[in-house]
Amino acid sequence: MNQDNTKKGKLLVFSAPSGSGKTTLLNHLIHEIPTIGFSISATSRAPRGNETDGKEYHFISLEEFKRRVANDEFLEWEEVYEGTCYGTLKSEVERLQNKGVHVAFDVDVVGGSNIKKYYGDKALSIFIQAPSIEVLRQRLIGRGTDTMESIEKRIAKADWETRFAEGKFDITIINDDLEKAKQDIFRVVMDFIAKA
Repeated sequence: MNQDNTKKGKLLVFSAPSGSGKTTLLNHLIHEIPTIGFSISATSRAPRGNETDGKEYHFISLEEFKRRVANDEFLEWEEVYEGTCYGTLKSEVERLQNKGVHVAFDVDVVGGSNIKKYYGDKALSIFIQAPSIEVLRQRLIGRGTDTMESIEKRIAKADWETRFAEGKFDITIINDDLEKAKQDIFRVVMDFIAKA
């Protein structure tokens, strides 16, 4: 049993409101622990900035997304904003598990709680939170990739996500000091990986 778990790798679920630093923390973790593979989510939204299909996301049309939902090809999915869907393809998880690496998911809070429910103790779920809504607003403005209207929608969603996440994740890390947050996540993940 333990050998099978080791072979398949552990499941690491990361969720956070947009602008909380989740991607930065996850990229650091993947760099520090080379046995972690990143599960690339699918989305029906258009690429932003320098995003590349198959790297940050699998970019597919809304129609294709809905077809794959109907074919039960997603582990989880969510219409995050009207007409904009995100989800985790089962084939992506299988691809990584077949390599024998630990699978890291970067998903919204609903998706994260659904993956945690699906896998139970086989998955570690981590919620990353900005120190405050105002800090989050400044981070999103600083990105320079969204309109103010889009940022305000993200802020409203972040407030809802933070309340939704309470009690649904194994651990919450407040990213008010990036270096400390990196250390905290590394320690928590290494402890989880080391468990039989």
